[in-house]
Amino acid sequence: MVTAPGPAPLIGAGVIVPTVDGSGVLVGRRTTVGEPPSWSLPGGKVDHPGESFEQAAARELAEETGIVLPAERMRVLGVILDHQDGRPRLTAAVLAPPSDAPAFVTEPHACAGWERVGLDALPEPMFGPSAWVLAQWLPTAAALPHGLSNGLPTGVHAYPVG
Repeated sequence: MVTAPGPAPLIGAGVIVPTVDGSGVLVGRRTTVGEPPSWSLPGGKVDHPGESFEQAAARELAEETGIVLPAERMRVLGVILDHQDGRPRLTAAVLAPPSDAPAFVTEPHACAGWERVGLDALPEPMFGPSAWVLAQWLPTAAALPHGLSNGLPTGVHAYPVG
């Protein structure tokens, strides 16, 4: 029996931009139509043929915030596989070099503003993939967003890069 293929998978990158002093991270107020408001890291899909996760992260960061950081300084911490939206989504957790550069709203249809928040005061609710990306980076379980100190939700799989 041949079954019809499901929805096309999504492949993307979530970008962690730590503050220069290491005490915070850049997050945006996500306002995507059809979704409840939430907080999110910069990021998006791998769009171009041959584009790496690091290149996609640098491009998306620049497109969404105006912050330009070199792809060569981005580092993939791990990948997260989930099926939460009824299709496979593979998200790379990408650590950018620290930056306190001003972040601007360049996509007002998707983001109501960017803020740097302390790691001890991450806002809720956090967009699922952003929470899972942060869980790949945060040094202590106490700081994890979205109740992740108990692990990832069922059906979400994380693969740290060694």
